[in-house]
Amino acid sequence: MNKIDRTAYKSFLEEIKEKIYQSQYRALKSVNQELINLYWEIGQTIVERQKQYSWGKSVVKSLATDLQNSFPGVQGFSSSNLWRMRNFFTEYQSNTKLAPMVREIGWSHNTVIIEKCKDLLEREFYIRMTRKYGWTKNVLIHQIEGGSYNLFLANQTNFDKALEEKYKHQAKLAIKDSYTFDFLELAEDYKERELEIALINNVRSFLQEMGGDFAFIGNQYKLSIDGDDFYIDLLLYHRRLKCMVAIELKTTNFKPEYAGKMQFYLAVLDDTVKLEDENPSIGIIVCKTKKRTVVEYALNTATKPMGVADYSLSKSVPKELKGLLPSPEQIAESLDKMLD
Repeated sequence: MNKIDRTAYKSFLEEIKEKIYQSQYRALKSVNQELINLYWEIGQTIVERQKQYSWGKSVVKSLATDLQNSFPGVQGFSSSNLWRMRNFFTEYQSNTKLAPMVREIGWSHNTVIIEKCKDLLEREFYIRMTRKYGWTKNVLIHQIEGGSYNLFLANQTNFDKALEEKYKHQAKLAIKDSYTFDFLELAEDYKERELEIALINNVRSFLQEMGGDFAFIGNQYKLSIDGDDFYIDLLLYHRRLKCMVAIELKTTNFKPEYAGKMQFYLAVLDDTVKLEDENPSIGIIVCKTKKRTVVEYALNTATKPMGVADYSLSKSVPKELKGLLPSPEQIAESLDKMLD
């Protein structure tokens, strides 16, 4: 028997493992779709029979008791869950766009979205995000409570002109319009350095708030140019975008010169740090407050890809964001481009 080439065998093993993983994923996906289809049909049947026989709410309670007796040990047939099935059907029965999508995410995810989101475009956003990024139920709840739908759609970046078409929409999803650092405990009069250290000390919560797919590289990341040293507050890496993300923290209102400074950092990162197979670096300027018109003018002249966000230390989402959202038609078009 010929001696096994270890390099070739390792590649062979990884290939087989990947096939197994994909098979397991398809099996789980198939099981989930069957469960969702079952719950849809149960909900549909409840609606139809209530209408046919003029049955009231008590029929659901009776049905739950009898199903639990008929299928002991099988979860999912409680009275409250049967009402969720009924609601699930009534909410999506006439929506030909969302009805197929809801079968591609878990039941617990669907119930969270129905209960917490009333707007159909908002539901579509979270269904697509859950499907694309594999959000857990807890991550989904965190994103909804943090107002990610509004924050993603209202964000201020220059990505449309500064990034290639192939990944500018994905980049838009990587930056929010506003971040909530409610996990920090800071004195009333804190400085930028204190904010930075507090984020580092809570790096797990910080990366979660950033939206996922981020990895931490370092803080006060040094760039040396012609004998001078410059420092980026925080440097992250975005796994899906395959690029570095430079973050500048400001405890003041946004100023146009911040964009110029970020432009310099990104140019140096791309020239001296970026690997050959990585995409151009992106910058995020995170300020205490910002005037949107000033930001628009500043980004209009910037050639490197960057965005400007504000932050708060509480969960409150600015009410004015609702007025900044595009039309329903524009939102639907954006969702198709960004999340497919």
